[in-house]
Amino acid sequence: ALTLAATLVGLTALDWRFALAGLCAVPIQAATLRWYLRRSTPLYARQREVGAERARQTLESVSGAATVRAFRLGARHTRRIEERSADAVAYAQRATTLRSRFYGRLNVAEFVGLALILVVGHVLVRDGSARVGEATAAALLFVRLFDPVNTLLALAGTAQEAAAGLARLVGVADLVAASPSGTSEEARTAPSAPGPYAVSALGIRHDYRPGHPVLHGVDLRLAPGEHVTLVGASGAGKSTLARIVAGAHAPTAGSVTVRAGAGEGPRVLLVDQDTHVFTGTLADNLLLARPGAAASDLAAALRAVGAEGWARALPEGLATVVGAGGLALTPLQAQQLALARLVLADPPVVVLDEAAAEAGSEGARGLERAAEEAIRGRTALVVAHRLGQAARADRVAVMEAGRVVEEGTHAGLLAADGAYARLWAAWAARGAE
Repeated sequence: ALTLAATLVGLTALDWRFALAGLCAVPIQAATLRWYLRRSTPLYARQREVGAERARQTLESVSGAATVRAFRLGARHTRRIEERSADAVAYAQRATTLRSRFYGRLNVAEFVGLALILVVGHVLVRDGSARVGEATAAALLFVRLFDPVNTLLALAGTAQEAAAGLARLVGVADLVAASPSGTSEEARTAPSAPGPYAVSALGIRHDYRPGHPVLHGVDLRLAPGEHVTLVGASGAGKSTLARIVAGAHAPTAGSVTVRAGAGEGPRVLLVDQDTHVFTGTLADNLLLARPGAAASDLAAALRAVGAEGWARALPEGLATVVGAGGLALTPLQAQQLALARLVLADPPVVVLDEAAAEAGSEGARGLERAAEEAIRGRTALVVAHRLGQAARADRVAVMEAGRVVEEGTHAGLLAADGAYARLWAAWAARGAE
């Protein structure tokens, strides 16, 4: 501002007509600024939105990687990220083009102002009203204005970008808090193998750190359609074994073979307590498991896990947007969504890893019933959070310190008065929570 004022004073001191000629550039600069602001405001806002969409899609695909792998959606999510990235690049190019045109028009204003000063200088020198040195000084003073004027006008562009960013920030701050939880189904199937067992895990040893095994030569077999429950104290290795059976972890030693149908969907599906809800409609979240499923199939899956009531009661039913930026689902609802996806995916083998652990007592009982319905007719390995699940299983496997120490039916293990009987007695003493 000081440079601008000093230059105008200098031009006026040389001759007021030099100052008047220089001021002829102002209307062009003002029109250019107005033209730029009118176009840049919506463009920068949209650019921020597109960038946010790209970031959301990328982060969502990473955080929900287990679900993406489970339902073989990697190619679809990669394509979505590529599309969002292409949109972001396109808007960045538009913004760059707009800025280039903005500065080009400012250059036109500079050219007009300088040309008029030179014309005025020529006339004044020819008439003897000014000397060549004064005309030259006036031109040089005006040239000195180029940088500060352009810098000042460029601040308007920076302000527009900042305003667009602030609008996004305020918009995020105003959002109703959304649940970060979602569905964490993971599935990687081992090669099919002939034999009487649907799943055979033999000689399983696993180290998270070399020399510190958490599983020691575990053998576990599941017959087709059999429901086996893993029980044991925390740290016994139940979840590690379950994830190895599901294919989420590779064992350090040993093998897992799965004898199941060769359909397009996953043969082994893991549902645990770490759930993920993708941003989109409730129907979109369900269709991850079976793209193209009919509305009646979605309703049947929700009904099977006891979720149809609350799903129908949503403001827009299955078209309600859930996840980040949408309606926040409760942990119970998110877990029911995971189980509904399991029903739609229809895998022959299911692994449930304490899928009802985070729902609270009442919610857990409801989820246990939903889980039992979801695994009906399938081979299932269930890591039990409550021993009531074990009582209803076909077989119970008791783990201690990375080993299976007992196997049998609920009644048989109680009669044996071993590790399972002690766990049952301790659980019952706490009121069968």
